[in-house]
Amino acid sequence: MKEQIAQALSAIENLIPQYLQIEEDKQISNGNVAICIIDEEGAVYGRMYGEDKPRRRQSYKVAWTKASQVWLTGVKTGEYEKMVFNNIVDENANGIEAPDLIGWQGGQPVTLKDGTKLSIGFSGFRGTTDLEIVEKAFSKL
Repeated sequence: MKEQIAQALSAIENLIPQYLQIEEDKQISNGNVAICIIDEEGAVYGRMYGEDKPRRRQSYKVAWTKASQVWLTGVKTGEYEKMVFNNIVDENANGIEAPDLIGWQGGQPVTLKDGTKLSIGFSGFRGTTDLEIVEKAFSKL
């Protein structure tokens, strides 16, 4: 598992410069981004990228919130909130009260080719970009 995650983290590091060329993404964090990965047993892996320590810390905080919500619910962030607010899922059904719902895109469940399930949160770019980077980084694992 650690080797696969290390490969994905390296792939993300290689993708960041590409996304920094997109002005809408660069403006958000100037490349101070973070990923949090939680496996089925609750082990947590993560990485912060960039030079601005306080901004990296904030990105990791959001990434952890996204990943932990996915770990509890099994549903992408943003989609789960829609389910709660449309009364498809009770507010406290998975141990998260409405004020603690993250709502932003960027948290998603990922299943590796061997069947391993991960809950991943990425933060620092636009939500759609956060999702895309994780999909690209984990697509070969």
